[in-house]
Amino acid sequence: MTRVVAFNGSPRKEGNTSILIEHILAELDNEGIEIETIHLGGKKIHGCTACGKCFENRDRRCVIDDDVVNACIEKMSSADGIILGSPVYFLDVTPEMKALIDRAGFVSFANGHIFKNKVGNAAVALRRTGASRTADSMIHFFLANEMIVSGFPVIGIGREIGEVLHDEEGLARAKSLGQTMAQLLNHLKLYPLPAHKPTRADYRITKKSEQE
Repeated sequence: MTRVVAFNGSPRKEGNTSILIEHILAELDNEGIEIETIHLGGKKIHGCTACGKCFENRDRRCVIDDDVVNACIEKMSSADGIILGSPVYFLDVTPEMKALIDRAGFVSFANGHIFKNKVGNAAVALRRTGASRTADSMIHFFLANEMIVSGFPVIGIGREIGEVLHDEEGLARAKSLGQTMAQLLNHLKLYPLPAHKPTRADYRITKKSEQE
């Protein structure tokens, strides 16, 4: 069965980011796609330490193994689609989301782009400013990993919990994104891309390490 996993980077489990993600996932569920949400808020999660061990080990894991990131990487690897969601924190993603992006991204690079050809998109909740930069951080995770982005990300306006429910345009965009993502995933199920078989680390970082 086609499967999509969403990662909510908000510290508020039932906040506006969660509401946007739920509206996206509802459309995927309607199309028979298996869905799951992982809440990063409140969980122990370290930032990347730039140790480079993922390029030495190449075992699809981060060497930091006392938090949730390796479990998240496994979820990403087994999914057909990935959704990232974050509220705006000082004009960017939350620290939890940034940690996941950095470490999962490096593990992917170290193992030959293990997320390549998966479908991805993002959701942003905000009060006023910072939506573009926040969405950009998450969308570039998909692009850097050679994934397929299913259109523009969702942006919902709301500060207090539940305020995003009054943003009719934002909710309509979430519904539309879910429908588009479902259509793309179902199309790829019928007409799959050539299987991606990671064989080596990303050449750019490998060469840099050799020069050093």
